[in-house]
Amino acid sequence: MTVRIWDNATLATMEGGDYGTVDAGALAVDGERIAWAGPSSQLPREWRDRSAETRDLGGALVTPGLVDCHTHLVYGGDRAHEFELRLKGASYEEVARAGGGIVSTVKATRAASEEELFAQSEKRLAELLAEGVTTVEIKTGYGLALEHERKCLRVARGLGERHRVTVKTTFLGAHAIPPEFAGRADAYIADVLHMLRDLHREGLVDAVDAFCERIAFTTQQTDKVFALARELGLPVKLHAEQLSDSGGTQLAARYDALSCDHLEWVGEEGVRAMAAAGSVAVLLPGAFYFLRETKLPPVELLRAHGVPIAISTDCNPGSSPCTSLLLMMNMACTLFRLTPAEALAGVTRNAARALGLQDRGVLGAGRRADFVVWDADHPAQLAYAIGANPCRQVVFGGEAV
Repeated sequence: MTVRIWDNATLATMEGGDYGTVDAGALAVDGERIAWAGPSSQLPREWRDRSAETRDLGGALVTPGLVDCHTHLVYGGDRAHEFELRLKGASYEEVARAGGGIVSTVKATRAASEEELFAQSEKRLAELLAEGVTTVEIKTGYGLALEHERKCLRVARGLGERHRVTVKTTFLGAHAIPPEFAGRADAYIADVLHMLRDLHREGLVDAVDAFCERIAFTTQQTDKVFALARELGLPVKLHAEQLSDSGGTQLAARYDALSCDHLEWVGEEGVRAMAAAGSVAVLLPGAFYFLRETKLPPVELLRAHGVPIAISTDCNPGSSPCTSLLLMMNMACTLFRLTPAEALAGVTRNAARALGLQDRGVLGAGRRADFVVWDADHPAQLAYAIGANPCRQVVFGGEAV
């Protein structure tokens, strides 16, 4: 394999406390893996001797590749009209109960061909990649019928095959009740179980999610989905406690969920359950901002119980039409009072953990050589500037993109 040296950099390794900063640092990359990371002065001679190329970064900041661990990237249409309705006073729940919300995106997604969905979703993905994202999770949940959920998963897989990015797919059939099952939630959950078996058999599913909330599915209905996921050997995650404290986090913890997401209303019992299960708290400041929420997620409670905090765009047409993970870092700091170091950990180390990926999210020997070179000299600058994109170079699997 080809060895390359990336030298004279400020490394934010994200190992240990704070940023894990190494000034005047170097990375030795052997194929797709980081072989060595540390001060340039301590780089073993064997790596310099084997190197086919050395790049002097002039002191630029280098971080792990960013990980967007909660997106609904594949969908048809938009919901700008609902944005107007909410500004006139309608709540998110009122819009949903009136036939808008998720169901309106389901109609547009079902109407779109696979090629049309790919073209729309590719544009959104390109915006994420331009800001240093090297791993992205893509959920379904806008098809809500086998052929359309399959279509969305195929698009997600195709995006990962065409672009220099790792795509992890999550089946979110239990996202909303489709029109043909109106008033028959239990019958729809039975259909979700059939879908999950088929899509897993086809190799399209990496994880399973559900929306456990008063406008979506109960803990009892969610439990049936998670029980099948466990039977199939698939990890789970949960949209939990966004609008109320429904006990979803406790249910998710019983299944050792990778993450619980949103969490504005989670209480101490739920946080304790997450801590015991090792689940990551994925906070979504874009949805909080866009829906003009006032109930803050309990960040101090999460800190006190040692629950890792991740940050994501929640890219979706209804509550977070956002494709900027850097902006989410800024919002996490300004709205939720995370520190810039917590925000960066939230889109690297902890976000990778939220996807069950142990091979990325930090700069260290043996990890994937996914990293970003920034026109910045301190990592706090990434969360500081609103709307800025200092990304200079993305390296994916050891190759410059």
